[in-house]
Amino acid sequence: MHFSARRHAPRHASLAIAALVAVAALGQPGSAAAADLTIPAAEQEVVRLLNAERANAGLVALRVDARLSAIARARSADMVAKGYFSHTQPDGRKVFDFLTARKIKWFAAGEIIAWNNWPTLADSASHARDGWMGSPSHRSIVVSGLYNYFGIGLAIDEATGNRLWTGVFIKGPDRTGGWVAFTQVPEAAVAVAAAVTTAAAPRYRTVTISWRGGDIRLPVLTAGFRHYQTQVRTDGGAWRWFSTATTTASRSVRLWQGHTYVFRARACDRVGNCGQWQNLYLAG
Repeated sequence: MHFSARRHAPRHASLAIAALVAVAALGQPGSAAAADLTIPAAEQEVVRLLNAERANAGLVALRVDARLSAIARARSADMVAKGYFSHTQPDGRKVFDFLTARKIKWFAAGEIIAWNNWPTLADSASHARDGWMGSPSHRSIVVSGLYNYFGIGLAIDEATGNRLWTGVFIKGPDRTGGWVAFTQVPEAAVAVAAAVTTAAAPRYRTVTISWRGGDIRLPVLTAGFRHYQTQVRTDGGAWRWFSTATTTASRSVRLWQGHTYVFRARACDRVGNCGQWQNLYLAG
Protein backbone atom coordinates (compact mmCIF):
# COMPACT_ATOMS: atom_id res chain seq x y z
CA MET A 1 0.00 0.00 0.00
CA HIS A 2 1.28 3.47 -0.72
CA PHE A 3 0.27 7.01 0.03
CA SER A 4 1.80 10.28 -1.07
CA ALA A 5 1.30 14.00 -0.87
CA ARG A 6 3.04 17.21 -1.80
CA ARG A 7 3.42 20.25 0.35
CA HIS A 8 3.37 23.31 -1.88
CA ALA A 9 3.81 25.82 0.94
CA PRO A 10 5.51 25.27 4.30
CA ARG A 11 2.37 25.95 6.34
CA HIS A 12 -0.38 24.57 4.12
CA ALA A 13 -0.30 20.90 3.13
CA SER A 14 -2.15 20.26 -0.09
CA LEU A 15 -2.74 16.52 -0.09
CA ALA A 16 -3.06 14.53 -3.30
CA ILE A 17 -3.96 10.99 -2.31
CA ALA A 18 -2.78 8.34 -4.74
CA ALA A 19 -4.53 5.03 -5.31
CA LEU A 20 -4.17 2.69 -2.36
CA VAL A 21 -2.89 -0.75 -3.29
CA ALA A 22 -2.48 -3.53 -0.76
CA VAL A 23 0.79 -5.44 -0.81
CA ALA A 24 0.54 -8.60 1.24
CA ALA A 25 3.08 -11.12 -0.01
CA LEU A 26 2.42 -14.36 1.82
CA GLY A 27 5.46 -16.51 2.40
CA GLN A 28 5.76 -20.17 3.19
CA PRO A 29 5.49 -20.64 6.97
CA GLY A 30 8.32 -22.57 8.44
CA SER A 31 11.06 -22.54 11.00
CA ALA A 32 13.45 -19.59 11.06
CA ALA A 33 17.03 -20.06 10.01
CA ALA A 34 19.58 -20.55 12.77
CA ALA A 35 21.24 -17.23 11.96
CA ASP A 36 18.98 -14.46 10.74
CA LEU A 37 19.15 -10.71 10.45
CA THR A 38 18.34 -8.55 13.44
CA ILE A 39 15.54 -6.02 13.01
CA PRO A 40 17.98 -3.08 12.52
CA ALA A 41 19.99 -5.15 10.03
CA ALA A 42 16.79 -6.10 8.16
CA GLU A 43 15.83 -2.43 7.93
CA GLN A 44 19.29 -1.63 6.56
CA GLU A 45 18.89 -4.44 4.06
CA VAL A 46 15.68 -2.89 2.72
CA VAL A 47 17.48 0.47 2.51
CA ARG A 48 20.18 -1.24 0.45
CA LEU A 49 17.69 -3.08 -1.75
CA LEU A 50 15.62 -0.01 -2.52
CA ASN A 51 18.67 2.11 -3.29
CA ALA A 52 19.90 -0.69 -5.54
CA GLU A 53 16.62 -0.40 -7.45
CA ARG A 54 17.22 3.32 -7.77
CA ALA A 55 20.75 2.70 -9.03
CA ASN A 56 19.39 0.28 -11.63
CA ALA A 57 17.09 3.07 -12.78
CA GLY A 58 20.02 5.50 -13.02
CA LEU A 59 18.92 7.49 -9.96
CA VAL A 60 20.86 8.98 -7.06
CA ALA A 61 20.52 7.09 -3.77
CA LEU A 62 18.15 8.33 -1.09
CA ARG A 63 19.76 9.27 2.22
CA VAL A 64 18.50 7.73 5.46
CA ASP A 65 17.04 10.26 7.89
CA ALA A 66 16.90 8.93 11.47
CA ARG A 67 13.78 10.98 12.15
CA LEU A 68 11.95 9.27 9.29
CA SER A 69 13.20 5.86 10.42
CA ALA A 70 11.72 6.53 13.88
CA ILE A 71 8.36 7.48 12.33
CA ALA A 72 8.41 4.38 10.11
CA ARG A 73 9.11 2.11 13.09
CA ALA A 74 6.34 3.76 15.10
CA ARG A 75 3.90 3.32 12.22
CA SER A 76 4.75 -0.39 11.87
CA ALA A 77 4.57 -0.92 15.63
CA ASP A 78 1.16 0.76 15.79
CA MET A 79 -0.20 -1.55 13.07
CA VAL A 80 1.07 -4.58 15.00
CA ALA A 81 -0.25 -3.36 18.35
CA LYS A 82 -3.72 -2.47 17.05
CA GLY A 83 -4.13 -5.16 14.41
CA TYR A 84 -4.69 -3.14 11.25
CA PHE A 85 -2.99 -2.51 7.90
CA SER A 86 -3.64 1.00 6.64
CA HIS A 87 -2.09 4.42 6.06
CA THR A 88 -4.65 5.82 8.48
CA GLN A 89 -4.30 4.93 12.14
CA PRO A 90 -7.41 4.16 14.21
CA ASP A 91 -7.15 7.66 15.72
CA GLY A 92 -7.27 9.18 12.23
CA ARG A 93 -3.64 10.25 12.00
CA LYS A 94 -1.54 9.73 8.87
CA VAL A 95 2.19 9.93 8.30
CA PHE A 96 1.92 13.65 7.50
CA ASP A 97 0.64 14.29 11.01
CA PHE A 98 3.77 12.70 12.44
CA LEU A 99 6.02 14.75 10.19
CA THR A 100 4.29 17.91 11.38
CA ALA A 101 4.36 16.86 15.04
CA ARG A 102 8.13 16.31 14.85
CA LYS A 103 8.58 19.68 13.14
CA ILE A 104 10.14 18.05 10.07
CA LYS A 105 10.21 20.43 7.12
CA TRP A 106 9.01 18.78 3.94
CA PHE A 107 7.81 19.84 0.51
CA ALA A 108 6.55 16.42 -0.62
CA ALA A 109 6.06 13.17 1.27
CA GLY A 110 5.01 9.59 0.66
CA GLU A 111 4.55 6.34 2.54
CA ILE A 112 4.62 2.70 1.47
CA ILE A 113 3.63 -0.22 3.68
CA ALA A 114 3.76 -3.98 3.28
CA TRP A 115 3.34 -7.12 5.31
CA ASN A 116 4.39 -10.72 4.87
CA ASN A 117 5.09 -13.78 6.99
CA TRP A 118 8.30 -15.16 5.52
CA PRO A 119 10.14 -17.09 8.25
CA THR A 120 13.41 -15.13 8.08
CA LEU A 121 13.86 -11.39 8.15
CA ALA A 122 16.24 -11.66 5.21
CA ASP A 123 13.47 -13.25 3.12
CA SER A 124 10.90 -10.83 4.50
CA ALA A 125 13.05 -7.86 3.47
CA SER A 126 13.58 -9.09 -0.09
CA HIS A 127 9.90 -9.97 -0.56
CA ALA A 128 8.78 -6.59 0.77
CA ARG A 129 11.03 -5.07 -1.90
CA ASP A 130 9.61 -7.43 -4.53
CA GLY A 131 6.04 -6.54 -3.61
CA TRP A 132 6.69 -2.81 -3.77
CA MET A 133 8.60 -3.00 -7.02
CA GLY A 134 5.94 -5.22 -8.57
CA SER A 135 3.27 -2.58 -7.97
CA PRO A 136 3.42 0.45 -10.29
CA SER A 137 2.09 2.81 -7.61
CA HIS A 138 4.65 1.65 -5.04
CA ARG A 139 7.49 1.56 -7.54
CA SER A 140 6.70 5.14 -8.50
CA ILE A 141 7.60 6.24 -4.98
CA VAL A 142 10.73 4.09 -4.66
CA VAL A 143 12.21 5.28 -7.96
CA SER A 144 10.84 8.81 -7.84
CA GLY A 145 13.19 11.71 -8.53
CA LEU A 146 11.06 13.81 -6.19
CA TYR A 147 12.34 12.58 -2.81
CA ASN A 148 15.76 12.87 -1.19
CA TYR A 149 15.40 11.26 2.26
CA PHE A 150 13.68 8.19 3.60
CA GLY A 151 13.42 5.86 6.57
CA ILE A 152 12.44 2.19 6.87
CA GLY A 153 10.76 0.65 9.90
CA LEU A 154 9.94 -2.98 10.74
CA ALA A 155 7.75 -4.44 13.48
CA ILE A 156 6.95 -8.12 14.11
CA ASP A 157 3.66 -9.51 15.38
CA GLU A 158 4.92 -12.25 17.69
CA ALA A 159 1.47 -13.85 17.84
CA THR A 160 1.13 -14.35 14.09
CA GLY A 161 4.69 -14.05 12.80
CA ASN A 162 3.63 -11.27 10.43
CA ARG A 163 6.24 -8.69 9.54
CA LEU A 164 4.93 -5.14 9.07
CA TRP A 165 7.10 -2.82 6.95
CA THR A 166 6.80 0.95 6.53
CA GLY A 167 8.80 3.29 4.33
CA VAL A 168 8.54 7.06 4.80
CA PHE A 169 9.85 9.34 2.02
CA ILE A 170 10.22 13.12 1.91
CA LYS A 171 11.58 15.91 -0.19
CA GLY A 172 13.21 18.18 2.35
CA PRO A 173 16.08 20.61 2.88
CA ASP A 174 19.62 19.26 2.58
CA ARG A 175 20.69 17.88 5.99
CA THR A 176 23.75 15.98 4.73
CA GLY A 177 27.28 17.30 5.05
CA GLY A 178 30.12 16.81 2.59
CA TRP A 179 32.73 14.12 2.11
CA VAL A 180 36.54 14.06 2.29
CA ALA A 181 39.12 11.47 1.21
CA PHE A 182 42.86 11.91 1.75
CA THR A 183 45.30 11.46 -1.11
CA GLN A 184 48.14 9.22 -0.01
CA VAL A 185 51.57 10.84 -0.25
CA PRO A 186 54.34 8.41 -1.29
CA GLU A 187 57.05 8.22 1.33
CA ALA A 188 59.67 9.08 -1.31
CA ALA A 189 57.95 12.41 -1.82
CA VAL A 190 58.30 13.42 1.83
CA ALA A 191 60.85 16.19 2.15
CA VAL A 192 63.13 15.92 5.18
CA ALA A 193 64.13 19.43 6.19
CA ALA A 194 67.70 20.08 7.35
CA ALA A 195 66.52 22.87 9.57
CA VAL A 196 69.17 22.61 12.25
CA THR A 197 72.83 23.36 12.52
CA THR A 198 73.70 21.39 15.64
CA ALA A 199 73.18 17.72 16.44
CA ALA A 200 71.52 18.58 19.75
CA ALA A 201 68.71 20.58 18.15
CA PRO A 202 65.41 18.83 17.31
CA ARG A 203 64.77 17.77 13.74
CA TYR A 204 61.56 17.83 11.75
CA ARG A 205 60.24 16.90 8.35
CA THR A 206 57.73 18.78 6.25
CA VAL A 207 54.89 16.82 4.67
CA THR A 208 52.34 18.09 2.19
CA ILE A 209 48.93 16.62 2.93
CA SER A 210 46.31 16.68 0.18
CA TRP A 211 42.73 15.55 -0.03
CA ARG A 212 39.66 15.74 -2.21
CA GLY A 213 36.02 16.20 -1.33
CA GLY A 214 32.77 18.00 -1.92
CA ASP A 215 29.10 17.99 -1.06
CA ILE A 216 27.22 14.70 -1.12
CA ARG A 217 24.77 14.72 -3.99
CA LEU A 218 21.08 14.27 -3.24
CA PRO A 219 18.39 13.45 -5.79
CA VAL A 220 17.02 16.99 -5.27
CA LEU A 221 17.90 20.12 -3.27
CA THR A 222 21.63 19.47 -2.88
CA ALA A 223 23.01 22.54 -1.08
CA GLY A 224 26.45 22.47 -2.74
CA PHE A 225 30.01 22.59 -1.41
CA ARG A 226 31.16 25.65 0.54
CA HIS A 227 34.48 24.90 2.29
CA TYR A 228 36.69 22.52 4.25
CA GLN A 229 37.56 22.66 7.93
CA THR A 230 40.89 21.30 9.17
CA GLN A 231 42.37 20.52 12.59
CA VAL A 232 45.48 18.87 14.05
CA ARG A 233 46.22 17.12 17.33
CA THR A 234 49.71 16.47 18.72
CA ASP A 235 50.53 13.54 21.03
CA GLY A 236 46.86 12.94 21.85
CA GLY A 237 46.32 16.47 23.10
CA ALA A 238 43.58 18.96 22.31
CA TRP A 239 42.48 19.61 18.75
CA ARG A 240 43.87 22.80 17.24
CA TRP A 241 42.27 24.55 14.29
CA PHE A 242 44.24 24.96 11.10
CA SER A 243 41.29 26.48 9.28
CA THR A 244 37.59 26.94 9.98
CA ALA A 245 36.89 27.70 6.32
CA THR A 246 39.15 27.02 3.33
CA THR A 247 38.63 25.85 -0.23
CA THR A 248 42.28 24.75 -0.52
CA ALA A 249 42.65 20.95 -0.57
CA SER A 250 46.24 20.69 0.61
CA ARG A 251 48.45 21.84 3.46
CA SER A 252 52.11 21.56 4.43
CA VAL A 253 52.69 20.50 8.02
CA ARG A 254 55.87 20.27 10.08
CA LEU A 255 56.34 16.98 11.94
CA TRP A 256 58.86 16.98 14.75
CA GLN A 257 60.78 13.85 15.65
CA GLY A 258 59.44 11.90 18.60
CA HIS A 259 55.87 13.18 18.29
CA THR A 260 52.67 11.76 16.82
CA TYR A 261 50.03 13.76 14.99
CA VAL A 262 46.47 13.37 13.76
CA PHE A 263 45.39 15.68 10.97
CA ARG A 264 41.71 15.76 10.14
CA ALA A 265 39.45 17.45 7.61
CA ARG A 266 35.76 17.67 6.82
CA ALA A 267 33.63 19.32 4.13
CA CYS A 268 30.73 21.69 4.77
CA ASP A 269 27.90 22.73 2.47
CA ARG A 270 26.30 26.10 1.77
CA VAL A 271 23.64 25.77 4.45
CA GLY A 272 26.05 24.84 7.23
CA ASN A 273 25.93 21.03 7.23
CA CYS A 274 29.39 19.54 7.83
CA GLY A 275 30.29 15.93 7.12
CA GLN A 276 32.21 13.50 9.26
CA TRP A 277 35.83 14.20 10.14
CA GLN A 278 38.33 12.08 8.26
CA ASN A 279 41.59 11.39 10.11
CA LEU A 280 45.14 11.02 8.84
CA TYR A 281 47.71 9.66 11.32
CA LEU A 282 51.28 10.94 11.07
CA ALA A 283 54.54 10.45 12.97
CA GLY A 284 57.51 12.77 13.23
